[in-house]
Amino acid sequence: MRVRDQRNRRREVLAAGLLAVTLALTSACTGGKGGDKGPGWQDGAEQPAAKASVSISEPAADAKDVPASTAITFAAKESEDTTVELTDASGAAVKGKLAADGKSWLPSKALTYGESYTATVTATGDDGRPVTATSAFTVMKQPSKQVRISSFLGDDQTVGVAMPLIVKFGRAIPEKYRADLQRRMTVTSAPAQEGIWHWVSPTEVRYRPKEFWQAGSKVSYRVQAGGLPLGDGWYGRADLTVDITVGPKLVMTVDNKTKRMTVTRDGKTIKTIPVSLGKKSTPSSSGTMVVMEKLRKTVFDTYDELGPEDGYRTKIDYAQRLTWGGEFIHAAPWSEGQQGTTNVSHGCVNVSMANGAWLFNNTRVGDPIIVKGTERKLQLGNGWTDWNVSWDQYVKGSAVPYEPAEETPAEDEPATDDVTDPDVSASATA
Repeated sequence: MRVRDQRNRRREVLAAGLLAVTLALTSACTGGKGGDKGPGWQDGAEQPAAKASVSISEPAADAKDVPASTAITFAAKESEDTTVELTDASGAAVKGKLAADGKSWLPSKALTYGESYTATVTATGDDGRPVTATSAFTVMKQPSKQVRISSFLGDDQTVGVAMPLIVKFGRAIPEKYRADLQRRMTVTSAPAQEGIWHWVSPTEVRYRPKEFWQAGSKVSYRVQAGGLPLGDGWYGRADLTVDITVGPKLVMTVDNKTKRMTVTRDGKTIKTIPVSLGKKSTPSSSGTMVVMEKLRKTVFDTYDELGPEDGYRTKIDYAQRLTWGGEFIHAAPWSEGQQGTTNVSHGCVNVSMANGAWLFNNTRVGDPIIVKGTERKLQLGNGWTDWNVSWDQYVKGSAVPYEPAEETPAEDEPATDDVTDPDVSASATA
């Protein structure tokens, strides 16, 4: 009996020691401020882990006749991570990416007409458990009324630093559809530069950066309008992607007071050229213009515009269009005696044959020319006058409120759908 009591006492002492160590370790690990309650089990309440919930609002489950441009719109609550997967009827995954607001997912290209798809959105809560929502839907049949979308520029062109990005539509876009369309129009550049789209008419929208493009920039613009509703039963015909490069920063500045053109490249003067501008009865326009096209040889024909008494038909070399109204930079050997001293042209910037050839060989479409001190101001819309307005004025032409955006990675998909060059006539004033 005595031996048994000693053994029991030893067990009790050992248990008490272990309890003391356990309490000491527990106290050391709580580590909170005096007001902390500590883990839930200490006050007898079990704290449930957060659980995510997710739902798909568009396209609705089993929806039919869904536009080929559809985005997957969803809501995910209490989720640390949300993923979207879209598969076609064969189970093949469709590429796409989340919108900046994290509330929708847009396929990289228009979906196939008549095809069935399944969208799966997965959200993960703090408890690490995934929750999913699915929506199976069918895309509409190909519509008969489709709007053609085209770009002034084609792939791999090198342009001047003042080149606006120009997108045209084969039909007027109703105002209430422009914001949705503009949200599908993205521009990426390396390096990143601030800019915005500006509607110049119901059939044309342009993009320019806040300042001239940086020399050497790589620019890509995309219009994801394939299958997008554009009003009155019309839909976008196809997506459009164009990649271009910006050349050196070449700027031409003409001062009517000195009758000289100063040409700079990357901020350094490389040439000064005598010029003759428009005489008082036909003055040149003052403002910031952009070279819109270049014609090595052409004919200026103004008989239809000016009539048989004042009209003329003249062969022209090294012509660079500045306005739709017919102002060009061009070689004018007949006025070389007046260049640098007297204005005798019909509104164009006259230079010598040698200087005309030099300019023609050194400029690009998209290079800016700034004319100062003439009797007439450049009329808005008479050419690519995007740089002849302030940034605040330009922003007002956007269908979407302007918000500076971070640069997005360039798409790795093949480019070009419906890329065309305009047919610009050479009817002009010399």
